[in-house]
Amino acid sequence: MSDKLELDGMTVLVERTSARTRRARLTIERDGGLRLRAARDIENGELLSFLRSKREWIYAKLSEKELLYTDPLSKRLIDGEGFLYLGRNHRLRVVPNGAKEVQLERGRLVLPKDQVDRGHELIIAWYRSRGLKWLRPNVSEWADRLQVEPKRIDVDDLGHKWGSARQDGRVRIHWATLQLRPSLIDYVLAHELAHLQEPHHGPAFWELLSRVMPDYEHRRARLALEGSALWFGQQDAPMYASLTEVG
Repeated sequence: MSDKLELDGMTVLVERTSARTRRARLTIERDGGLRLRAARDIENGELLSFLRSKREWIYAKLSEKELLYTDPLSKRLIDGEGFLYLGRNHRLRVVPNGAKEVQLERGRLVLPKDQVDRGHELIIAWYRSRGLKWLRPNVSEWADRLQVEPKRIDVDDLGHKWGSARQDGRVRIHWATLQLRPSLIDYVLAHELAHLQEPHHGPAFWELLSRVMPDYEHRRARLALEGSALWFGQQDAPMYASLTEVG
């Protein structure tokens, strides 16, 4: 027997079991779906309260290394279409003539009309170029706090990941991250830089991160929620989170 509940627009599949004890087991499946296994005698209202109490945990786990499962967001290259940068919305303006690249002018993202055919590509290039200039001083600040020495910072398309860090000191940030508020970009930066000292998500990693960012759990949860509404280019398929299970 199965049922469904809704949490913040996410569908949670409920599977009823014959367990004699009043237990509930929450699982995040490989495709990002939520599954709740619970005894038959637990009412839906009680299960919904349980899910709400686990809301921050759910978002935190979904955002830990992968992007929250979501249908891809499309952007039209027409006047007035909005593009986020550092949490602020900038409207697109298509102009008759101009440079061969996207520019930010007086709060508007300007795209030459003769470049519309490759407009998405140019906008992503703009995020990468402008974002790198914004990131560099912030990387230095967080590196000092964490006492690590990154050798190189790049802004790339990382698929399902917000960022990555290699032990040779190279740190990469997804260009789509630059759409977020600075406080959430800082979380991504600090998270990846911490990996230069602690490669794995063990207790030592989270202890290190908490020393420089005491509210990291809140930022991690907000990243999952706000990150699900970002544009990742013209995607052909939805993204998903990695498998996470609660014992």
